[in-house]
Amino acid sequence: MKLRTWSRLLYRIKQVDQTIATRFEEKTGFSLTRYELLMILFDQVSCSQRLLQDELGIDRAAVARHLAKLEEQGYVFRERNQENLREMEVSLTEKAREELLHCQVKHQNETHQTLMGLSAEEAEQLSRLLTKLMNGE
Repeated sequence: MKLRTWSRLLYRIKQVDQTIATRFEEKTGFSLTRYELLMILFDQVSCSQRLLQDELGIDRAAVARHLAKLEEQGYVFRERNQENLREMEVSLTEKAREELLHCQVKHQNETHQTLMGLSAEEAEQLSRLLTKLMNGE
């Protein structure tokens, strides 16, 4: 495939990413990154900022910015790990748990088609292709 063809394809993927992220935020009230961050915390009692950084694949400063905003909104609280004072532990507030549960209930019946314009089968196929691109296979 020619480089120009690849660049067009990659640019189109970038445009789709921006469009879908905006659509997701409009539907849920959360940016995609912040929703993922909150769901990591939802699945755990608490975790370190470092774990969030590793799970999300973003740098320490970006995690700190997201957490500062979420803390300001009353969704998370941070405290020093008493076993390692250099580390911050992050937990969800009850407000966040309630809003995430409400969001899940509200959107559980929506199909992939509603959010992304894809059927469940198409979404699965897209997921496989994106994984292949990420892994360089």
